[in-house]
Amino acid sequence: MEHDTLDPIDRAPGLRGPRRGLVIVHTGDGKGKSTAAYGLALRALGRGKKVKIFQFSKAISARVGEYRAFARLGMPVEVLGGTFDWDCRDADHCALEGGRAWARARAAILGGEHFMVVLDDIMLALRRGWLALDELLLVLQQRPHAMHVVLTGRNAPQDLIDLADTVTRMSLTKHHHMAGVPAQRGIED
Repeated sequence: MEHDTLDPIDRAPGLRGPRRGLVIVHTGDGKGKSTAAYGLALRALGRGKKVKIFQFSKAISARVGEYRAFARLGMPVEVLGGTFDWDCRDADHCALEGGRAWARARAAILGGEHFMVVLDDIMLALRRGWLALDELLLVLQQRPHAMHVVLTGRNAPQDLIDLADTVTRMSLTKHHHMAGVPAQRGIED
């Protein structure tokens, strides 16, 4: 399979060990978690790698800029918040739909067809109880050896941080919303 062989790239001096897939977490209360994950996906696409993106918190109707861009590149984002999202009001319905969404993402990870799988705002599913942390950790441990998985969202649990290879915590220093400036198309959507 394509993902079983990683591109030969010169190793940095002093680095040892075999190349392998990474678990990368972008968390924190600052802006840029999803943006960073989408940037990694673009890098992989630019290298001809197969990437799958799952978005756990926005509704399909949002049609935000990243969805439009990836669709133009022939790789649509799979938006899992079609009938549930961050503003869910029916807990039972959202738990059911969240579980179905996770089943699709889980199948993509364990199916082994992709070089990279992005689980954008997966922390929402964890916080709401739509996905058990133990289940997520098990799937990450069982993923194909060369597969990279990128997870985003606020408040990543410590067990996930411990398992991850790379963790970046985005911290909020200042945000234009604090000055009453609304969301900007092309910046936040």
